[in-house]
Amino acid sequence: MSEELIPENPEQETEENEAGAVKQRKNGLYPGVSDELAENMKSGWADTELHGLRPIAQAEHTAARRAALSARFPGERLVIPAGNLKTRSNDTEYAFRASTEYAYLTGDQTQDGVLVLEPTGSGHEATLYLLPRSDRENGEFWLDGQGELWVGRRNSLSEAEQLLNIPAKDVRELTAVLTEATGPVRNVRGHDASVEAALTDKVTAERDEELRVYLSEARLVKDAFEIAELQKACDATARGFEDVVKSLDKAEATSERFIEGTFFLRARIEGNDIGYASICAAGPHATTLHWVRNDGDVRAGELLLLDAGVETNDLYTADVTRTLPINGTFSPLQRKIYDAVYEAQEAGIAAVKPGATFRDFHDASQRVLAENLVAWGLLGDLDVDKVLELGLQRRWTLHGTGHMLGMDVHDCAVARTEAYVDGVLEPGVCLTVEPGLYFQADDLTVPEEYRGIGVRIEDDILVTEDGNRNLSDTLPRQADEVEAWMARLKG
Repeated sequence: MSEELIPENPEQETEENEAGAVKQRKNGLYPGVSDELAENMKSGWADTELHGLRPIAQAEHTAARRAALSARFPGERLVIPAGNLKTRSNDTEYAFRASTEYAYLTGDQTQDGVLVLEPTGSGHEATLYLLPRSDRENGEFWLDGQGELWVGRRNSLSEAEQLLNIPAKDVRELTAVLTEATGPVRNVRGHDASVEAALTDKVTAERDEELRVYLSEARLVKDAFEIAELQKACDATARGFEDVVKSLDKAEATSERFIEGTFFLRARIEGNDIGYASICAAGPHATTLHWVRNDGDVRAGELLLLDAGVETNDLYTADVTRTLPINGTFSPLQRKIYDAVYEAQEAGIAAVKPGATFRDFHDASQRVLAENLVAWGLLGDLDVDKVLELGLQRRWTLHGTGHMLGMDVHDCAVARTEAYVDGVLEPGVCLTVEPGLYFQADDLTVPEEYRGIGVRIEDDILVTEDGNRNLSDTLPRQADEVEAWMARLKG
């Protein structure tokens, strides 16, 4: 990475340049920018403006989403920011990921963008406030650390308008617009401090939260574009799991990090990124629900719990888990535990259908897990109903059996309880079904041979008009099928 980023404020640097003293970052190798160089850099560049661009694929869907938002909050100014770069260390930043609310309503993914819906007599007028292309006249394009020659070309405002079907203005004008705004305003908080500062005396936490909750609940039912993206994410994820199986010998020679890196390569080839930190948990690490250190040994004879998902270029993520015998064959005890989890997942998936409540699939899976735990003698003489009443099965299963899925791996997270966990399923809802059993290495309440075994099976399930569809069903789940699949991939 080049060390010679010069200014952070191009306008300030231009003024200093005219005075003959350009401020550089400490320890830069060049003493300054000569007047001659500054003048030279202003000219001799071809016109690269793009014309006749077609709107992005989801433009009609984002327009419908904005229309629904407008109808929900008539007469109010609505402000939805994309967010800003976040510092990782010193002068390096994390890769930018636009806020889900902003990307959902616009299809845009650029940093510093802000969608503003201005109330009109008949609804709202949408405007996207964006950074225009970096300025050639003031030197921003080559002097600023985020200039075009350093980090790449941005779309012009005209190009953005063509692609997104939304009028665009310079975001550097937005603070003044918001400061002068009158009337009721709502803002999605937590993404852009400058927007929040400009609106500090115009908004309330309660009203802003209502906007955030609405946008979370709006995503409960997916449209056709979203369903296609989720299928794409699941298909790419399945190929990532195949990559891992093919490379298990290399993981045994190194560590869980080889598995993590193998899946990440697929995510970057076919999508934007991983949708969340991959869980590559071998052996007893599989009993830690969110094991993301991924630095442990991979040993034949043990199980690998791989929980990973590809995020598409339009920011929809899969969330799939398979528990695999590292040597390709389940031991009798591993298979017994695996089969119990598989049976629980089958019961959960069968309960996902229109008109069912969100809790139904969880209850169905938990009952099967409790039945097996009782049958194995791990809960004394208690019957299954009493175990479920007291929640005693949770010592070995801990988590809920699933969650909503979409642009966030735990999508719709701030929806009201009555709309989410107490809600009724309808076609277009996408959720995970992921029961598991986890016997900790230090759990003295189970036989020694159980200790250190963790199993989870997770699939992404779409509610349809007549039941459900498993979007991730190209990956085998039943134990015999898993073994045959692994044998075939390993050759």
